[in-house]
Amino acid sequence: MKKHRGFPSRMPGSDYHFTLRRENKAGATPLVARERYADRRPADRRADAAFVEALWLYFGDAPFERGNLDAGRLSWLLGREVVTLDDPFDPTDYGALLQLDVARARAAFPEAFDGTGHWEGSA
Repeated sequence: MKKHRGFPSRMPGSDYHFTLRRENKAGATPLVARERYADRRPADRRADAAFVEALWLYFGDAPFERGNLDAGRLSWLLGREVVTLDDPFDPTDYGALLQLDVARARAAFPEAFDGTGHWEGSA
């Protein structure tokens, strides 16, 4: 499992984790595209925006390995703001290649691209 050194481990002031500490010996938690409904809690929306911002600042529009990125947090974005590059895609592979769809991410989370460092602030 690739560890993304320097990537924020969580959103400060919250329990929203962005990375894993160690590989799951039983296998990686599968990535599944989760539906985001309009009535999600504001804290959940802030965590999504902070995670998108961290992806943008760390990877930009370059492809990246899933590695130690949190499966739950990625699953909220999968198929929309984060797209898969592997064909066929293995949702349980730590080495799966992903990429931030910048246009869709900017449309969904404009605050993540305004340069204010949301993931560095409080929840």
